[in-house]
Amino acid sequence: MKNQIRFFFNGKEYYITTSISLNDLLNYFNYNSSIFVVEYNNFICNKNSLKKITIQENDKIEIITIVGGG
Repeated sequence: MKNQIRFFFNGKEYYITTSISLNDLLNYFNYNSSIFVVEYNNFICNKNSLKKITIQENDKIEIITIVGGG
């Protein structure tokens, strides 16, 4: 059995068996990068670094969407 990497995405537990970037993960879940902010392990992530960050064991990723209102 391959080693699995456990991570949390929007509060749900996921497992992967291959290394992927944060950008690839967001593309997989069909997120449009112009309308959200990424919190990665309790820090706001710069959009330029999404391709450089690789998902690691126990990472916590939260998507914060921008909502308008009045």
